[in-house]
Amino acid sequence: MTPELFTLGAEFTRREVLDSLQAWEDAGEVPRSLHLAAAKQGLLGLGFAPEVGGEGGTLADMTALQEGMLAAGASSGLLAALFTGGIALPHLARHGSPALVDRYVRPTLAGRLIGALAVTEPGGGSDVAHLTTRAVRDGDDYVVNGTKTFITSGARADFVTVAVRTGRPEDGHGGARGISLLVIDKDTPGFSLDRRLAKMGWHCSDTAELGFSDVRVPAGNLVGEENAAFGYLAEAFVTERIALAVHAYGIAARSLALTAEHARGRSTFGEPLIARQVVRHRLVEMHRRVEAAKAYTHAVVREYDAEGTTAGTVAGAALAKHTAVEASQWVCDQAVQLHGGTGYLHGTEVERHYRDTRILPIGGGASEVMTDLAAKLLGYADSPHEDTGKLASARGPR
Repeated sequence: MTPELFTLGAEFTRREVLDSLQAWEDAGEVPRSLHLAAAKQGLLGLGFAPEVGGEGGTLADMTALQEGMLAAGASSGLLAALFTGGIALPHLARHGSPALVDRYVRPTLAGRLIGALAVTEPGGGSDVAHLTTRAVRDGDDYVVNGTKTFITSGARADFVTVAVRTGRPEDGHGGARGISLLVIDKDTPGFSLDRRLAKMGWHCSDTAELGFSDVRVPAGNLVGEENAAFGYLAEAFVTERIALAVHAYGIAARSLALTAEHARGRSTFGEPLIARQVVRHRLVEMHRRVEAAKAYTHAVVREYDAEGTTAGTVAGAALAKHTAVEASQWVCDQAVQLHGGTGYLHGTEVERHYRDTRILPIGGGASEVMTDLAAKLLGYADSPHEDTGKLASARGPR
């Protein structure tokens, strides 16, 4: 199944994406029609169980699909916008009631709705365990107040899966033990799109700051159990970090391919660039870093598909992401350098990848936080169980 998914992703990108990608970059978002087209091809449902409207499939399958799309010229930002359901829905699909699955999961996988995940706050960054957006139970509702920022697809979303604080320290539900998830529709009174956030990269992926002022949410929109969402978030972050690793080595591999093609066709001082030893050696080093990152990530993917979320796969995903984003930043920088002035022009593909790669060591958990998490999980630092759990759920903008 996996090779066919690589081909499917590449063909979809060539048919549905390439001609319009720069226009979407300039517009600051991708159209809803792309979600419908992707759903029709079965792309949005990959990795979700058929019981909730998905196509089934493993993490290896999802990896192959995204590798194919990136190899054909899709951008990291395009994947972030199109597959935002991959971060908005897993908690609902695993722990949500049948009513929530029918109302939100199935229509999103069918391309009819767009969802977002709202965790990060202006004052919190990666510290999920100490978020301050509060939901207080009032009869059959929760009343939500707070602010979320750096929310991927937050401007286009029809609903947002929001991490809120429901527990109180005096009841033994402080910190990580007091977090819940609520699904909030965008047209709920008091829910506001406070501003769209302009960014260095990921231009076609809309990002927003969201506000909640006395927003009344039906108690039935609680995902799973109250005060249990910290674990729900942690179990989903392994696949999110693997996806970002794929983004990283995927756009690096694409940048390498574009650069090799450019070096063969561009002549300086009477001979092609690729005839110069320094250029050939640079291309080889770009190749080496891409392949090392890809191999590392694939090893973690195989382990995850065999064993699920374990201390080993949490640490492995963090380190695979770190390895891939370091490779991507260097490779994309060299791609711009070897393209010369052309690589610095807005709208040149290597310029887009150069900008997009900068978010990858921040989103899904900053590299510094992920390294500290790996140190604890690998036994290189003393860590109470709760501290390790906090780091496992740490994330940045995504």
